Amino acid sequence: MRTVIFDLDGTLADTSGDLIAAANSCFRGLGLGDLLDPEQDAGTALRGGRAMLTLGFSRVDGYGAEEIERQYPVLLDAYATDIDRHTVMYPGAMEAVENLRSAGYAVGIATNKPEGLAETLLQRLGVRSAFASLVGADTLPVRKPDPEHHFEAVRRAGGDPNRSLLVGDTVTDRDTAKNANVPSVLVTFGPGAADVRDLNPEATIEHYDELASVVARLIG
Repeated sequence: MRTVIFDLDGTLADTSGDLIAAANSCFRGLGLGDLLDPEQDAGTALRGGRAMLTLGFSRVDGYGAEEIERQYPVLLDAYATDIDRHTVMYPGAMEAVENLRSAGYAVGIATNKPEGLAETLLQRLGVRSAFASLVGADTLPVRKPDPEHHFEAVRRAGGDPNRSLLVGDTVTDRDTAKNANVPSVLVTFGPGAADVRDLNPEATIEHYDELASVVARLIG
């Protein structure tokens, strides 16, 4: 079965607001106040918890790698407690997913968010049942950009890795697809639109209305 695998953060959903809120709660706990801005630092948020902590601590003195590792589980706990206050699906995302399913494609998710958090978020957003597979950062011994992360998401969705593609928003997604020898489609409506185009994926989309025709062209 032809299969479309989606990244989650920054691709299907704008999770940056809740991620930054969790990081800022760590900084406030240390008496540093809110070191990250929800708008200006949204791109860093979508690169993960350690990236946010690294950026925040770079703006003050006296904090290094050890404090990042100490604060990382604190961040995850804060995020799990308030995971969907600001998060929204991108316009047209679920319509595009349903259109793919109706056209006979298997659809799944491969994310570098821990699987439990991804599962919770998708359930809270009411969209988990639309995806036949969910592979998170800790589901396997490897994670994106290792191609096995993509392959496992395809297999769990009942699809054929040789007739699949990956929809994402970062260099990690592009590299995952490249390593798996499958096409990548990168979205340009997230925080890093200019960077995305420079990655030379097989296709980009500015809105989910474009996805069906791009998928049909790339994998039939």
